[in-house]
Amino acid sequence: MESIKKRTPARFKQMSIPYLFTLPWIIGFLAFTLGPLIFSLIISFYEWPVVGDKTFIGLANYKEMFTNDPLFWESLGVTMKFAVLFVPLNIIIALLLAMLLNKNVKGSGFFRTAFYLPSVISGVALAMIWSWVFDGEYGILNYILSVVGIEGPKWLISPTWAPVAMVIASLWGQGSMMLIFLAGLKNIPKDMYEASAIDGAGKWKQFTRITLPMLSPTILFNLITTIIAAFQQLTLALVMTGGGPLNSTYFYAMYMYENAFKYSKMGYSSANAWFMFAIVLSLTLIVFKSSSAWVYYEGEMKHSKK
Repeated sequence: MESIKKRTPARFKQMSIPYLFTLPWIIGFLAFTLGPLIFSLIISFYEWPVVGDKTFIGLANYKEMFTNDPLFWESLGVTMKFAVLFVPLNIIIALLLAMLLNKNVKGSGFFRTAFYLPSVISGVALAMIWSWVFDGEYGILNYILSVVGIEGPKWLISPTWAPVAMVIASLWGQGSMMLIFLAGLKNIPKDMYEASAIDGAGKWKQFTRITLPMLSPTILFNLITTIIAAFQQLTLALVMTGGGPLNSTYFYAMYMYENAFKYSKMGYSSANAWFMFAIVLSLTLIVFKSSSAWVYYEGEMKHSKK
């Protein structure tokens, strides 16, 4: 009995060591993630100016958002349209780049670095670069189009072309997603391609019957992160267009940002943020629910229902 008591403090000390190593992360998570998250939910039920008295108003912020704020619906519609274009294009282009880099060709390391580099550039710097590229008078894109006899549009001052410019600029920084796809491609056994080639399968059949199914868990991860990124789009529009022209690039994230820091309505902006959280969560759950029909996990066998 005494030996057990003597060993208990030593055992406790041994078991607490892993928690001591994770303690900085836990403190950071509580202080900078969970704490602000709960606080934003609380102030969403208040009229909370930056300076002045705070007043509890219940669900009034949410009621105003849904019934008396046309900018709410307009910004949400702009973001939805952006997401419809951005999400599939981002995944397709990242997958194509990863498949190109997966080839054992000379210089693949250089291109891997070149394709990844834009994703580590500051968002503001990237937005400034694209502002020069899309300049209607002196932009390099319109210059290239003029060389082949095409008159380029006024990209950033046209309500039709400004959203397209946002999508193109957003596609530039997809290096992280490309590397994730590349890692997934590296994990696909080459024996499967060799066996299918012996059976007479062509490149397209190998892609649809081997590459896509084996890569489906990676596609699921990238799909969810891309949906989240689409709803968080802010920097490019804030720097390049300021939400214009005619609110054609007035994204929902900019709507939240201006409510908080331009109009000093912190409580109302928090309500906006929680509604966006609900939308992203709902879309994520829908994707997860549908994943059982198209995501294949190694070692998993799906049985058809009779």
